[in-house]
Amino acid sequence: MPTLTKRSFLRSAAALPLLGAVPLTAARAEAPWPSRPITYIVPFSPGGATDLIGRLYAQAAGKSLGVPIVIDNRPGTGGSLGSAVAARAKPDGYTLVGGTISSHAINARIYPSIGYDPVASFQPLILTGTLPNVLVVKAGGVITSVDSLRALARQRSAPLTFGSSGVGSSQHLAGELFATTTGLKLLHVPYKGSAPSLQALLGGEIDLLFDNITSAQPFIESGRLAALAVTSSQPSSILPGVRPLSQLGVDGYEVVSWQATFAPAGTPRPVVERLYQALHAALTEPASRERLQALGLDVSGASPDELARFQKAEVAKWAAVVKKAGIKAE
Repeated sequence: MPTLTKRSFLRSAAALPLLGAVPLTAARAEAPWPSRPITYIVPFSPGGATDLIGRLYAQAAGKSLGVPIVIDNRPGTGGSLGSAVAARAKPDGYTLVGGTISSHAINARIYPSIGYDPVASFQPLILTGTLPNVLVVKAGGVITSVDSLRALARQRSAPLTFGSSGVGSSQHLAGELFATTTGLKLLHVPYKGSAPSLQALLGGEIDLLFDNITSAQPFIESGRLAALAVTSSQPSSILPGVRPLSQLGVDGYEVVSWQATFAPAGTPRPVVERLYQALHAALTEPASRERLQALGLDVSGASPDELARFQKAEVAKWAAVVKKAGIKAE
């Protein structure tokens, strides 16, 4: 049996810390997630619905995960600028992005190069909720219902004009889908935001407007605008007395804006599941639901797989509408 000399014993003892360092170093390289702040990119300016939702998640989900969630506003190109930044980020669970019908369904079909594929570049996390638009006209005018609108459009040689908050917005696409579904000739007049389009309608510059339901609500309640229909398949809790277009002779019509959260494609599944749990828990808090419902949002909480199916259907739907209407970026 070999004899253990003092020198060999010392060499063996000196090696023990090194042997122990191997798993320790590996453990540091694979630090438990999350171990540092998470960036939540909001691809729009502060103050809007996507920003509010991001901050809601940052507060509630950040507490649940035990790390700060930092909001990074990156507005531009209808949400595409910030979304492109998120698409290029490392898929390690430390970058999230708030996505909408524009940034993650419509824009890729309108703008020649946005720097990402709305489906392939992202891992869906959660569908926060949906929000219908509303079809409004100036109160006291000749258009008092969807039927009278259709009759007037057929009588006039020139097309009726409809406004929206911009080319490629859900409000714009709502009008285009209405035109193609009904066979009416409508002329789109884009504005730079909801407020200018509402003022244009009130001033008589346009005949009708598809707008965000919460933006139009104060004008409807004050009697300055008349709501003809909502664009969802069911009545909205914000305007419960206003029927959907699909129930007013426009069969199969449905348009809803939506808010969701995504991570870069390739984010590990365990991280995806943990993120979904934290984000979903944030939605179940009564205070969170109350704030979202005040925005007119129909809170969803759909899972990553459910959101993936929903998004793919939306991309296909709006690609067809954009192509048929010949919509291009200005």
